[in-house]
Amino acid sequence: MAAKIPRLAIMGHPNAGKSSVVATLTENDCIAIDKRAGTTTASDVYPVVIDGRTVIEFIDTPGFQNPNAILEWFQANENERDLAKSFVKAHRADPLYAHDVALLEPVADGAGIILVVDGSKRIKEKDRVEIELLRLTARPRMAILNNLSNQNRHMSLWQDALSKAFNSIRDFNAHRATYAERIRLLNALKAIDQRWEPQVEEAVDAFERDWERRTDQAVGTIITLLKDALSFKASKTVKSGKVIFQSGRDRVREEITAEFEDGLRRLERDAQEQIRAHFRHNVWNVKSDSLLGQDLLSEEVGQALGLSRRQLAVVGMAAGAASGVTLDLATAGHSLGTGALLGAATGGFLGVMGGKALAKLNIERAPNTHVFTIGPVSNPRFPFVLLDRIVLYCARAMNWAHGRQAADEDAPDRVPEKDVVKHGFTEELSAQEQRTLAKFFNAARRGKESDLEEDCVEIIKRILHGVSLSEIDSRSHL
Repeated sequence: MAAKIPRLAIMGHPNAGKSSVVATLTENDCIAIDKRAGTTTASDVYPVVIDGRTVIEFIDTPGFQNPNAILEWFQANENERDLAKSFVKAHRADPLYAHDVALLEPVADGAGIILVVDGSKRIKEKDRVEIELLRLTARPRMAILNNLSNQNRHMSLWQDALSKAFNSIRDFNAHRATYAERIRLLNALKAIDQRWEPQVEEAVDAFERDWERRTDQAVGTIITLLKDALSFKASKTVKSGKVIFQSGRDRVREEITAEFEDGLRRLERDAQEQIRAHFRHNVWNVKSDSLLGQDLLSEEVGQALGLSRRQLAVVGMAAGAASGVTLDLATAGHSLGTGALLGAATGGFLGVMGGKALAKLNIERAPNTHVFTIGPVSNPRFPFVLLDRIVLYCARAMNWAHGRQAADEDAPDRVPEKDVVKHGFTEELSAQEQRTLAKFFNAARRGKESDLEEDCVEIIKRILHGVSLSEIDSRSHL
């Protein structure tokens, strides 16, 4: 016989945010969420499957339509052993009660209850009716105060009303909940009924093991990006006759510069796509003015992320980081010798990187041809910028609620964003950790394996672990 799993019916009146709660708890942003009231008309089951096994099920139910009629029936039949099951049995064939049967059917089948209420709105008599009828079901039950705004004046009244009928009450913003908040909510389910504790604990353990595995996958993606980007090169072979004049040399340099920069962007995009998959995001909207919406090689990104000049100088001296060379860009464009510097097409990136070019342009002469090669990246700051940006992307993926697609981002009373200092994660590492990363970056530039890779894996994993547990600010609004 298959082991029983926790089944939770998400209940509440229309437009309380039930579907958003389900989307966030199941990490499923494909759940249809409509801001109009009453759009859920049937009970839909959303299992959480880990390693091919369902560990918990959430059931998105229709909103209450006739709570007074249900309560009156419950009170008139209070001697029934199981009121929810008896109500469904008595009214299953009655079309007038089709909606109410759909609502209570999961409860009749033994599901526990999570009541979702909008804590920003004042409590009404209808709400008290719903609270009482759910109490009479005698099912394990929790109430969620899903306050999606900054209006808190009604919260204490909700707490008082709910505490008389529910085993547990939790504040939970389905549009903003982080991983840590989701786990706390799931852990709280253990308190709603002692008989549920082993089942819920097993489900939470499965969540946490799966999250650890996905975090390891994300770290692997980040390490691969760093190795591929830092060793990346772009080459172009042209006939010597095409580079006799300066205009020809400039055209080739522009073409190979664009190819090199686009290659770096493509590697980052591929890594970002993998990270979205690791954390199950299909809907992904990034504001163009955020650091994740800016071009990787933009001045804004370069200024906000990476090490400070002082840190970079210390790390460079200690780790033997590539120092780069400051050279007038005009000179770089006029030489066909080896070692000419790339930087003219980096959109301001050269200046942001402390006066050092992103990579070197080398030209090899052969009979009737010239081979132009750019790369690998020689700028000592760029790897830290790249690491900060992919970690920032990962932090957003880990903590961006899947139910946020229903959020009204322009609402005047929405929960305000946190004030975040605009800098990355690597600045806050210890000097030893920064040196370890710099040495790993140098090996990656040369395409060599480094015995410090495992140390770098642990550094990145510690950052992501801290971000997911809210021990490190995820900077998710940058």
